[in-house]
Amino acid sequence: MSIVTMVLGESGTGKTTSLRNMEAAETLLIQAVKKPLPFKSKAWKRFDKEVCKEGNIFQTDSAAQIINIMQKTKRKVIVLDDFQYVMANEFMRRTNETGFNKFTEIGKNAWDIINAAAALPEDVRVYILSHIETSESGHTKIKTIGRMLDEKIALEGMVTIVLRTQLRDGQYLFATRNNGSDTTKTPMGLFDAETIDNDLRAVDQAIQEYYELTEQPA
Repeated sequence: MSIVTMVLGESGTGKTTSLRNMEAAETLLIQAVKKPLPFKSKAWKRFDKEVCKEGNIFQTDSAAQIINIMQKTKRKVIVLDDFQYVMANEFMRRTNETGFNKFTEIGKNAWDIINAAAALPEDVRVYILSHIETSESGHTKIKTIGRMLDEKIALEGMVTIVLRTQLRDGQYLFATRNNGSDTTKTPMGLFDAETIDNDLRAVDQAIQEYYELTEQPA
């Protein structure tokens, strides 16, 4: 069973930028929305079966395609960016449909993606980056397409690690502790500090050490 981590936060608070130090050759990036990366790196290239078959950036918001790509890649790190648009784009494409079945199906697609991510080999790490929303009661959680989906599934409950982006005095950070009104959570002993640098490579290294995924010296 692989390690699935959610990184949640408002737009512009450093979710995608946290990839800046990742090894592109070891990382598969799936974008639900096609957009330029917020940092310079020639090592990150879009997959193109005609031009660049070795590319590590795919763009799709199809649940079936996302699952297929995750299951076929040999890379040990998979990042799914803008996960909320997997749900939102499907909802917008189906706005002419009446009835409530579409909400159930959209929820199941999100559930299927996370389940498939968790079923990958145990040395694989999957990072799901998504926007957040705050309820009238002040509780902050992953952004979905509304209450009907939230009543069916609590997406954060399917993973063990949820980090939340913070912007403090111009510094981009990840929160590692729950503040009582959000869904942030990390296993005991994974991170000592309440906030850490928004460096996904450092997070990935900490997860590998914590779960003993790195090769041990003889």
